[in-house]
Amino acid sequence: MRTLRLNGFKFRRQHAVGQYIVDFCCPQRRLIVELDGGVHAQPSQTKRDTSRDAELKRRGYTVTRFPNGIVLEAPELFL
Repeated sequence: MRTLRLNGFKFRRQHAVGQYIVDFCCPQRRLIVELDGGVHAQPSQTKRDTSRDAELKRRGYTVTRFPNGIVLEAPELFL
């Protein structure tokens, strides 16, 4: 696990929350950031993502999703 910092907040990469491994997690703010590739547009994956997000929200987290492309094409916008 690697810890990243942004504006004084610590984000953990590939962090376990319950049975799930999330892309980035800021436990201090109970914030999860997910980066989604093209497969997440598939109906079956969308259904799994919705269920997963609901469980994470039940655990008290806010979940935000961004397309992978934004990180590569406009990292300053992503941050």
